[in-house]
Amino acid sequence: MIACIVVSVPVLAQKDSSNGRQILLFPVLTRSIETSWSFGVAGSSTFRFSKKDTASRTSNLQAIMLYSLKKQFIAAINGSQYFKNEQYILNEQISFSTFPDKFWGLGKYSPDNAEEDYNFKQYYIYLHLMRHLGNNIYAGMIYEFQNLMEINYTPGGVFDQQQIVGRRPYKISGLGLSLTYDDRTNAFSPNKGNFAQIYFNHFDPAIGSDFSYTNLVIDLRKYIPIAPKNILALQAYSFSNMGNEVPIRSLATLGGMSSMRGYYDGRYRDKQQLVFQAELRHSFNKRIGAVAFGNFGDVGHNFTDFALKDLKYTYGAGLRYAINKSEKLNIRLDYGIGPGNNHGLYFELGEAF
Repeated sequence: MIACIVVSVPVLAQKDSSNGRQILLFPVLTRSIETSWSFGVAGSSTFRFSKKDTASRTSNLQAIMLYSLKKQFIAAINGSQYFKNEQYILNEQISFSTFPDKFWGLGKYSPDNAEEDYNFKQYYIYLHLMRHLGNNIYAGMIYEFQNLMEINYTPGGVFDQQQIVGRRPYKISGLGLSLTYDDRTNAFSPNKGNFAQIYFNHFDPAIGSDFSYTNLVIDLRKYIPIAPKNILALQAYSFSNMGNEVPIRSLATLGGMSSMRGYYDGRYRDKQQLVFQAELRHSFNKRIGAVAFGNFGDVGHNFTDFALKDLKYTYGAGLRYAINKSEKLNIRLDYGIGPGNNHGLYFELGEAF
């Protein structure tokens, strides 16, 4: 479904030895079926708040701006900041986007011929502040906000036939709590360790949301060194929505650049999602590496909808190039393959998980 070529060459590299800060700036050129040619600029900054704080992992901040010949525009900032001795960790995602998308209706059985084009414009904010409790355990607070300012679709099509919640402009605003265990050796590309996180986020009119529902996420990851240059990365991921008013842009989606690579992100949508993925990572040297991966998962209206016979799958391989060797910050190029016409080439900064 997705074909994408990305060209990026750093035009600015700045390093400050006083705090380990490194800034990279590079142009980006992409090509995909959905967007035609896209071009823009991306930047990455890695740093420590104090050079003396060797106990904390390296903080990071990434930014990207893209514009396509189909008038798609994306501006996004995301990152993770590790404060002194990792007593606090802040994760953030902030974006503005306006671009075309595709929708096949709800459910794991939505047919290929139900494909319908639509486009939207939105702001999105996600802030997650965590406090270290000891023994690699963190408790956190979450705020999520989305303003879907504009949505355009074919009247009388799938959106109207299935009476999709959120087919008119809306806002959601939610507050939540999290509990995390994290002993990974590196935030970008761990070579060993574990990550386990559970969080819920409740959206309610009392805090400015047009819809009332609760989102529950469970994310389990393990990184196993199986040879000096080989790492096995595993992930189990559950995304659940509880409530009768879950808007379209908050539904669970199958596919994308982080899981089920090869499926169009949103090829299948519903209230629940389960995904399992494994990736074998090999380093040829400190700069260049390769991976092989496999995934299976599905969406459902309820957890009773999941069945082994219905599970979707993808597999693929990719290349890695470290733009920051010391911090293991990689550019990745992955190709994912699924059944039928589901396949795609991805270029991203950082690992899938």
